[in-house]
Amino acid sequence: MKRITILLLAILMTGCSVVRMDTSSIDNTLNVVLSKNNNLYNRIGKGYKYYIPRGVTYMDTDDLNNKLYSNGIYYYLYIDAVSYFHHIKVDYKENKDAYYSKKITGKKQGYLEINKRKDKYQIEFVYNYSKIEALVNKKDIETVVLNASYILSTVKFNDNIIKLMLNEDYFINKEETYDIFASKEKKENLLENAITGEK
Repeated sequence: MKRITILLLAILMTGCSVVRMDTSSIDNTLNVVLSKNNNLYNRIGKGYKYYIPRGVTYMDTDDLNNKLYSNGIYYYLYIDAVSYFHHIKVDYKENKDAYYSKKITGKKQGYLEINKRKDKYQIEFVYNYSKIEALVNKKDIETVVLNASYILSTVKFNDNIIKLMLNEDYFINKEETYDIFASKEKKENLLENAITGEK
């Protein structure tokens, strides 16, 4: 008995604390994760960075669109650098016909809407000038919302790079760069012709 008391006092004195998060409640998940000020990141894009939680894998990037994957589910992440740069506010009204609909207010704004699509559920989660969409089974909703909450809450923007990207000269130079590779179309046509047997 004496040893148990000493061990219990030693544990209490170390200052360790266990925080339990009930992920079965979407509201609770949003409240807990989005209230944290996370500075973590393990992915860097053009003008932004964010954190991918364990179990989610980065697949591909197309400009400001990222494709992620976890347990048979694809997450489509879009970074809205234009709205961020111009400080555009989210205009959303909660949808009573949706499976789940919630407007997120505070320093960072957004919304979470989940709608049933045949036998699946479409998740549309906008927060912190970013958006994640996924099509999931009902049993996966809470896990996907949890992962998406971590990803969206950790998006950080690089103002200097975004300003450069939104500069008109940047886009003109970008178009000229793509025009240089006009021969790429010719190569693609040759490959298509080889597949179809045309000359």
